[in-house]
Amino acid sequence: MASAGVSGIRIAGVACAVPAESRTPRDETGFAPEVGEKISRNTGILTRHVAPKTVCTSDLCYAAAQRLLDSLQWDRKEITGLIFISQTPDYVLPATSFSLHRRLGLSDSCYAFDVNLGCSGYVYGLWLASSLMQTVTGKVLLLVGDTISKLTSSEDQSVAFLFGDAGSATALERDPDALPMFFEMGSDGSGDKSLIVPSGGFRDRKNASSSIRSPRENGNVRSDEELYMDGAEVFSFTLQRVPAMVSKILLASGAEMNDIDAFVFHQANAFMLAHLVKRLKIPQDKFILAMQNYGNTSSASVPVAMGASDLREMLRERPVRLLLAGFGVGFSWAAALLTCGPGIFPEIIEYSGSEVS
Repeated sequence: MASAGVSGIRIAGVACAVPAESRTPRDETGFAPEVGEKISRNTGILTRHVAPKTVCTSDLCYAAAQRLLDSLQWDRKEITGLIFISQTPDYVLPATSFSLHRRLGLSDSCYAFDVNLGCSGYVYGLWLASSLMQTVTGKVLLLVGDTISKLTSSEDQSVAFLFGDAGSATALERDPDALPMFFEMGSDGSGDKSLIVPSGGFRDRKNASSSIRSPRENGNVRSDEELYMDGAEVFSFTLQRVPAMVSKILLASGAEMNDIDAFVFHQANAFMLAHLVKRLKIPQDKFILAMQNYGNTSSASVPVAMGASDLREMLRERPVRLLLAGFGVGFSWAAALLTCGPGIFPEIIEYSGSEVS
């Protein structure tokens, strides 16, 4: 699906938060040190931030939102929309957006809802928020993040060193002088089993007690309540869909590769991104690679990459033409071509709190 340009909407700022606790491959006790080091070389991940049991995605998004709103000095009564995008919500119900609405002290005229999306979630969220703002007045707070580490098995080499946790907050407001945002999105439901947590929802609820396996039972490295990833299928999907998506959004926007100041892709792993850079012929100095100290933070990886790289200073000082791309679980993919900055882009917060208010 190609979207016509969404006009008159500006990103006023982006803030991110990660758990204070960080881990290296040597901290993982399920494997020999040399195994962790090999995986680290292949993925490009040196450290990642992991949420303790007491910290949820909402806590990280709340910390990011508080920092951003304080820096912007927004009147919270002017915020008329809150969108929370995550695959690791606080509860089955109510929607986590309502808890965040309360904690942030937003008005009762502010709509709030959750969206269940992963790796493409941030770009989908920008499209959704900016589209709603065409018909609903006021400012919008987009909160996107995941604590996927809570769903991974420490014995599964395909995911054990890959995922870090993070939350983000993006502030959007009307601006008649803002350049159009262009979006390109798509879905392929045949990939629904390639990245999946089989149990924990309602499909297996009646039989949950009998269907959940022990990670160590019969040689299994994960339970049905932990993440399964078919890496080969995900890699094949990415190389098939992402280059075509980038070509389509450039065509729809009338832009060329040379017009883009920075390419910020979902930080899946360094090996996969290297293949995309080569296939798309993206100049290395324009491609943002910022997963070394954060890992794959799922839906938050695009804003984290913006905040963890030299791009952050550029966004604080001047307008920057960006091509954002998210792709993964679903399968789903989404790209945005937009101009962002100057705005509020604080340093990434390392969240150490455990309280839930």
